[in-house]
Amino acid sequence: MFSAFRKNALSTVYNTSSIISNVFQKQATSSILPLTSIRFASNFSPRRTKYRKAHKGKIPIPTGGSTKGTTVQFGDYGLRVKEGARLTGRQLTAVHTALKRKIKPVKGSQLWMRVFPDIPVSSKGNEVRMGKGKGTFEYWACRVPVNRIIFEISGMRKEIAKEAFRLASHKLPIKVEMVERGAKPIVGAGYVAPATTVEATVVKAVEAATPPASA
Repeated sequence: MFSAFRKNALSTVYNTSSIISNVFQKQATSSILPLTSIRFASNFSPRRTKYRKAHKGKIPIPTGGSTKGTTVQFGDYGLRVKEGARLTGRQLTAVHTALKRKIKPVKGSQLWMRVFPDIPVSSKGNEVRMGKGKGTFEYWACRVPVNRIIFEISGMRKEIAKEAFRLASHKLPIKVEMVERGAKPIVGAGYVAPATTVEATVVKAVEAATPPASA
């Protein structure tokens, strides 16, 4: 009887000590975890990619007759870029947060993002010698051509949309403009002059050659 009581007491003490040791080990592990932050952190990143790194590439310049992405398709108002640029995931996250914070009180408001950062950008440190392979991954980015819609919103008055895009424009390093649904599309890069007919060319030549009438 005494041996059974002693056995039960020893098992109880062992279980209690194991529980206490586990608690202290968890606390020590949680305190040892490094408190580090990721550079260029953003909420937008692709789920998976075929390759870990990519070439730098160039911002595409639309030189043909395509008008894709230059008009509002989903919402009532859109944010159009006036310069081609490579926007980072952090910049797009800042714009998305600013727009969402502004239109959140409006009932029935919606937000669309027409671009997504899916290009991995890598870099090396300062004063690093040439060679030794490509640099390490830094952040995600996307190439946005000129006159491309990047964000769209709907379900609010024009004044609220204008103020929301004004706040969002401060988060971007390029010039942007607000466009409404039904606005005319932009062909190519927007630098193509309107075609002139032969008759208009002849009339201009005649007007230039005719001397002005004296009073």
